Amino acid sequence: MSEKRNWLQKLFGNLFQRRTGLAQVKVMAGYTPIFTPWGERPYEADVVRAAVDAIARNAAKLKAKHIRRVNGEVVHVKNSDIERVLSLRPNPKMSAYDLLYKLVTTLMMDNNAWAYPVWEGGRLAAVYPVNCVSAELLEDSAGTLYVKFYFMEGGTVVLPYSDVIHLRRHYYNNDLLGSPNQPINATLSAIHTTNEGLAQAVKTSAALRGILKFQGMLKESDIEAQRERFVKEYLTVSNSGGVAALDAKAEYIPLNTEPKMVNAAQMKELRDAVFRYFGVNENIVMGNYTEDQWNAFYESTIEPLAVQMSLEFTSKLFTDRELGHGNEIVFEANRLQYASVRTKLQLVQLVDRGIMTPNQLAEVFNLPPVPGGDVPIRRLDTRPIDETDDLDDEAQSGGEDDADSDAGAGRDQG
Repeated sequence: MSEKRNWLQKLFGNLFQRRTGLAQVKVMAGYTPIFTPWGERPYEADVVRAAVDAIARNAAKLKAKHIRRVNGEVVHVKNSDIERVLSLRPNPKMSAYDLLYKLVTTLMMDNNAWAYPVWEGGRLAAVYPVNCVSAELLEDSAGTLYVKFYFMEGGTVVLPYSDVIHLRRHYYNNDLLGSPNQPINATLSAIHTTNEGLAQAVKTSAALRGILKFQGMLKESDIEAQRERFVKEYLTVSNSGGVAALDAKAEYIPLNTEPKMVNAAQMKELRDAVFRYFGVNENIVMGNYTEDQWNAFYESTIEPLAVQMSLEFTSKLFTDRELGHGNEIVFEANRLQYASVRTKLQLVQLVDRGIMTPNQLAEVFNLPPVPGGDVPIRRLDTRPIDETDDLDDEAQSGGEDDADSDAGAGRDQG
């Protein structure tokens, strides 16, 4: 615990010092501005973990890119410190994939996710996810908003809300925080009860396998001795022949105790209810999806996450002056890499028309870039209609010049 405390102290420094004069934020909806994680350990349920993992591992593939919008054009800002940190290693403990995976997993589970950017000399040095057990929104007398984090190790830290990256989900009845995941609790409880009942049924069915019936009256000690002898000799792995020998004094009566199985349709409906709540389906979870299914999943689940992260990271990582100059952070993914081969081959037409560059097409096929492939190319037969007359004149003029040249060459030869 002391090691974790030292790590938090190193990260937040003197921010661990108690701030005074702060009061709980008064929200219009009347809800308490306190965030607490989802109880009952739902991440331990396999169906919840499978759904959340499907979202997190695909969202973690998004790439952070620093762009600048200038006069209606989008310019990629190369050698950007912010892009380097977000796209390679946001902090010494995590890769870019790990950071996004953890943030999205936390967002899905708690409907709130927090990250803290660390600055050194005016440059972004690191971004850490904030693993808190609860958080409380506070404000000072001037109305400045703060967030107070409570950690499992017992420490607390108060940070200006403007310095913290905050992602929200199911943002409805609370003015500042995402709403809890209570609507799915009944379904998870039903799944847990069903699984527990199935496990208990299997155990019960294996408890009594048969009855050894004796013809005469025996003492209890003799009955127990005969039972143990029968089990040892005929109901163990060592009885490889599978044959039991009994005389007229005893009869073995097997019991057909099949475990009560859960209704498959009912179990599937419960599982699908969890998948629908998180915005996935069984095909996405199992990785057995079609191109159309993937596109629907991306547009309905992954793309909203990309938009939210782009806006929040942009707002918290740039000053007002930098925002005024068009600086943005966008999280994007090459969706075409998941397209079918047929769809990828059709993209060649976009290269011919200058919509895609040759290197962009090569990236779709996971091929290395080619020299000069970042320059758009276009077929000459796709010029605007009003330029075709000029093209015909050039062709006709060129043909006459060529004819005169050929004629002159012939005269010279003559």
